[in-house]
Amino acid sequence: MTAAVAVGLLVAGGAYLVLQRGLLRVVLGFVLLGHAMVVLVLAAGGDRGGFALPGNGAGETADPLPQAFVLTAVVIAFAVTVYLLGLLRAGSDEPDDDARGPS
Repeated sequence: MTAAVAVGLLVAGGAYLVLQRGLLRVVLGFVLLGHAMVVLVLAAGGDRGGFALPGNGAGETADPLPQAFVLTAVVIAFAVTVYLLGLLRAGSDEPDDDARGPS
């Protein structure tokens, strides 16, 4: 239940920020959406009972597929974030039309 609430809050915050004006807010929205996806995949991967104690699956190997998906998602989210921040920096070199005032 806690993971579902966390995913819902992250998706709601990310969607709100993506729909705002300004590229920095869009970048932060994509970061939140990336974190929501990571939490969703980890929650869907299941739990082996917390600590590795005798009797709760300590001798069993963990399923590597959700971990591989999360690693891939983190790398993709980082690449998208760096690309969007590069766009933000490239766009900041040009003067803003609104900053000059009325002509």
